Amino acid sequence: MAAEPGVLVTRPAGQGEALCRLLAAAGFRPLQQPLLELQALPALTPAMRQCLLDLDGYQHVIFISANAVRFGLACIDDYWPQLPLGLNWYAIGATTAALLEERGLAPLSPGREMTSEGLLARPELQQVAQQRVLIVKGEGGRDTLLRELTARGARVDELACYRRRCPDLPAGELAATVAAAGVEFILLSSGEGLVNLLALLHENETTKFREMCLVVPSPRVARMAQEAGFSQVVTADNASDEAMLRALQEYSAGD
Repeated sequence: MAAEPGVLVTRPAGQGEALCRLLAAAGFRPLQQPLLELQALPALTPAMRQCLLDLDGYQHVIFISANAVRFGLACIDDYWPQLPLGLNWYAIGATTAALLEERGLAPLSPGREMTSEGLLARPELQQVAQQRVLIVKGEGGRDTLLRELTARGARVDELACYRRRCPDLPAGELAATVAAAGVEFILLSSGEGLVNLLALLHENETTKFREMCLVVPSPRVARMAQEAGFSQVVTADNASDEAMLRALQEYSAGD
């Protein structure tokens, strides 16, 4: 591995510092450029407000990401100064679980497979006919949990409490920044990050970038990258800082 290869960290603003510290300690040279911007929704719909009022009537509350915890609990706190008891709380990822634990909850999670599919394998979510499930999430995104839990007979509601958007960068800025920094690897924590990466590059820039190595958090995102023409795609065990670093180190050691 070359001395201090450049690594682009694309997590949202304020969420990439810990990963950058790990990368620097491991001999990489991190550069931050968020490929997702997060915004709280200006107002909840009446249906979503009703979900919050009825929170204690749910059997299962699922947070799909750490951002869902940050924005979702802020909404919940407006209605429930003390969180209701007797609910099953779920977190897809380790960071998501840690944030819930900070609030005194004991979330259930899928373990190593930090995906919707991994969470759906939990025994608590197998027999859910007529049980109420609340999914706390951002606008849009995958509907795997909604579809599968509904198919299992659950009564599922979604609380979309924030939105994701592509950063507003001047044309050519991302490519110029990456080239000037000598970036060799790009760490993407979601499929939306990949979509925004492609949106921020002109076609001739994208052609050059396709030779760059992408580290992605799941086979699904890996397929997206390969279908977009990227030839060097490394799949981490999940989107956690530790898993992304481990995948990068293993790939670099084999270079």
